[in-house]
Amino acid sequence: MTAPSIRARVRAELTEEIKSVARRHLATEGANLSLRAVARDLGLASSALYRYFASRDELLTALILDAYRALGDAAEDADAAVTDTDLRGRWLAVCHAVRQWALRHPAEYTLLYGSPVPGYAAPADTTALAQRVALTLTGILTDAARAGRLTPPPASAPPPPVRADLARLIASRIEPRDEPAGALTEEQLARGLAGWSQLFGLVSFEIFGRLEQVVERCEPYFDHQIRLTADFAGLP
Repeated sequence: MTAPSIRARVRAELTEEIKSVARRHLATEGANLSLRAVARDLGLASSALYRYFASRDELLTALILDAYRALGDAAEDADAAVTDTDLRGRWLAVCHAVRQWALRHPAEYTLLYGSPVPGYAAPADTTALAQRVALTLTGILTDAARAGRLTPPPASAPPPPVRADLARLIASRIEPRDEPAGALTEEQLARGLAGWSQLFGLVSFEIFGRLEQVVERCEPYFDHQIRLTADFAGLP
């Protein structure tokens, strides 16, 4: 492979600088980005910035993709740092990593999980990255199921419409490993998805101030709640 040309390196560096300035604008102005304002902060003409990002939506998409990558990396790194057989420890580590990433990057978390940006529709290529946390949690449950270490599901089975969605997810290979699908039953997957939605509900309540005057110490509250989700998911 040949080394990137000087022009390519300069373009890559300026692209990262544009995104860095745009992230600062996210923190103060939300997702209502102005390419003109970003260009002004960089000392560029607006026409020069459009050579890197053709529109506000294109810049937003780049920021969204970067944020999903960073959040996915945080979740997967936390999972990898715990012994494979410590299934509950892996679940808790991933959940805490998601919360810590969100607390360090509240503007980017808001871009991913806050109110939709008016007039913006995320392209399809964001979908795979958006699934990484769910896939990491599902992978832990899959390992537990294959080891025969998940507790039996509760007596209440999912209703038929929900069961159809669960069957579709299993058939579409939501499990991230190259092994036969179906290690998780529909009931087990339903409990895992409940934990996934509870995780982001907890983080969103904290990031968006919904716990104020309700919970004074957020971290022990969060830890207690995700331990309940691990119980419900059936992790030993």
